[in-house]
Amino acid sequence: MNRKILKLATPNIVSNITVPLLGLVDLALMGHLNSEVYIGAIALGGVIFNFIYWGFSFLRMSTSGFTAQAFGEKDHAKSINILIRALLVAGIVSALILALQTPIAWASFKVIGGSADVEALAKSYFGIRVWAAPAALSLFVFSGWFLGMQNARYPMIIAITVNVVNIILSVFFVFALDMNSNGVALGTAISQYVGLAIAFILFNNRYRNLIHFISHKAIFDIKLLVEFFKVNTDIFIRTFCIILVFTFFTSKSASMNDTILAVNSLLIQLLLFFSFFIDGFAYAGEALVGKYIGSNNTQKLRKVVKLLFYWGFGLALVFTLVYFPGVKLILKLLTSQTEVIESAQAFLPWVIVVPIASFASFIWDGIYIGATASKAMRNTLLISTFAVFAPIYYFLNPILGNHALWLGMVLFMLMRGVVQTILYKRAIIKPLQ
Repeated sequence: MNRKILKLATPNIVSNITVPLLGLVDLALMGHLNSEVYIGAIALGGVIFNFIYWGFSFLRMSTSGFTAQAFGEKDHAKSINILIRALLVAGIVSALILALQTPIAWASFKVIGGSADVEALAKSYFGIRVWAAPAALSLFVFSGWFLGMQNARYPMIIAITVNVVNIILSVFFVFALDMNSNGVALGTAISQYVGLAIAFILFNNRYRNLIHFISHKAIFDIKLLVEFFKVNTDIFIRTFCIILVFTFFTSKSASMNDTILAVNSLLIQLLLFFSFFIDGFAYAGEALVGKYIGSNNTQKLRKVVKLLFYWGFGLALVFTLVYFPGVKLILKLLTSQTEVIESAQAFLPWVIVVPIASFASFIWDGIYIGATASKAMRNTLLISTFAVFAPIYYFLNPILGNHALWLGMVLFMLMRGVVQTILYKRAIIKPLQ
């Protein structure tokens, strides 16, 4: 079983490494320009796309869970029609985003705020990157579908290609063409379409024999559509809560001053860096849990859950031991702004405790997604957001300031794991009995 976990987790870890690497490169590019406002610009612009893309990341999650269960049932027709149904939804959502991009931008900057200089640059960043929406959402679907088919290698190829192309183009646009934050946005947009082209090529290479199973009747089956949208609605609410917390985190950072915004933007990358490693095992959980639920194999389901937590805790311990002595060095590599580095020192302990506090939430997410136990995921995030994060910040902010933001974030991640542990048997094991 460990071999199966690693076979799925390793390619996802390799591909996921390129995602935080991209974020770190973008921040480093901006951090070595002549003003901290460029860091703030891509941070605020990035928040909007986190809101949009994370909000619709249910397209990847539900596609992965449903496909893995169909794979366990050995139902090829069901598998391919899940893909087509999700791609159609991605196309409709993308068209709406492009059509409504002006009001989306206006509303977003009204909520987020920031200094005039940062906001002007962030608006320009948004106006370029938004045109990548059709490719970005379609890639969610393809990545989830490939993973559900127990194929972690194809998402790895796509992710590495997208992020390597993105880094190369961003460096070229920023330094060769002097496009500052606009260059990062353009590099991101172009690379997404390169990735989508790769996805179609890979699908045609291995799965074109499934095309004859495509059925208009199956795609628009009312019962399946209701189930599809029910699960996606729950996952959307769950993801919206995560977006709300991270958006609030950045917004309140911006409302303090540009230096705190830069500090928190840099430090949060270390949380995201850990998340992309641990998500490799969460993705393995999606594929294997869905497969064993589809084949109704409770014994193997319990075993894979147990082993996933062993791997998750071990990885969290490694990151804690690395961050403890090394976080100051990492920060110096990301920016040459002395004021930002000095201001960050007081908040470094929060980054060090994040891996241990959060690993369970990531592992459980993969398990619950594979089981399409969306209601429990939704309830977990509602509790963690509104009963933990929000009260902690509002009650302690007058006393602790920026520390209240970090305390709220750490306990938010911890509570997600605690609640999902409590709900596990009722939400996942009981329905199989």
